[in-house]
Amino acid sequence: MSFARTRPSSSRTSRSRRARSNDHSQSLGGSHTGRVAATFLVVPQWQGSGSSRAMRLVDGAEAIRGDLPTTSTVLIDVPLGAGNDEGTRVSRLSSLQAVRDAQLIALGSISGLAVTIGGDCGVELASIQHAAAVNDAMAVVWLDAHPDLHTAESSPSHAFHGMVLRTLLGEGDPSLTPTTPLEVGRLILAGTRALDDAEAAFVDSAGVRLIAPEQLTAESIRDALTASGATSVYLHVDLDVLDPAEFTGLGFPEPFGVTLQSLLEVIAAVKAALPLAGAGITEFAPRNATAAGDDLGSILRIIGAVSST
Repeated sequence: MSFARTRPSSSRTSRSRRARSNDHSQSLGGSHTGRVAATFLVVPQWQGSGSSRAMRLVDGAEAIRGDLPTTSTVLIDVPLGAGNDEGTRVSRLSSLQAVRDAQLIALGSISGLAVTIGGDCGVELASIQHAAAVNDAMAVVWLDAHPDLHTAESSPSHAFHGMVLRTLLGEGDPSLTPTTPLEVGRLILAGTRALDDAEAAFVDSAGVRLIAPEQLTAESIRDALTASGATSVYLHVDLDVLDPAEFTGLGFPEPFGVTLQSLLEVIAAVKAALPLAGAGITEFAPRNATAAGDDLGSILRIIGAVSST
């Protein structure tokens, strides 16, 4: 199943992906021996990023796609052009709207668990909106070094990947804000450690739950989910939640992150606590083909932890 191919990755990345494919495919799920029961929605969106190297996100998404089961993977067509802001303070808004619309169409045809593979964090706009529409009282666990809680007015870059969660809460450009916003009481920031002043002020004033990396355990995430009163959960993993000493393919690395093993334990605890309404894995931005290969094993373990039954 595929809408269309987006901009291809470099030939070096493609050759590296093929060379490593067998080893990485065997590691899908890592130590998780359950059956993989998900549809993977690959969205190589880069237009939401504020990085000058945002196109690395396309290569990252393509590298991951190369190790996913073909029959269970849907590729979303992402415009090659940057798009324009449509007279707003959201950069590249027109492209973001087009990708959001294509994702919602694709998600409407998927039965069962959908796992979104980015691309920048803006790809979660459609995926979380769709999951919330079909799952009552859904919590969102936002495993991310950054809270992504800027508004267009507070954002210094006007890049949407730093606004996506605030938009999902109902405070964003009207063309992107969901009809039924998320409830702030069911939002849990986890592993978050790099907040701008405006974001920190919102977290404090709105009472957003935040679990810092050093406090993030299976027990603390279970307790937060229980306190939320949710009956299902969407799991967002921005790979920059990981410590950059362990994982290098990041556009915006932040020190003192969580270890891969800790992340896998948290994912398992989330899935044990509540039914999984959906999941997303975003922001893989490898420097080159060799670096992509070095990180793919870790990514496939995360995908396996999220998608296995």
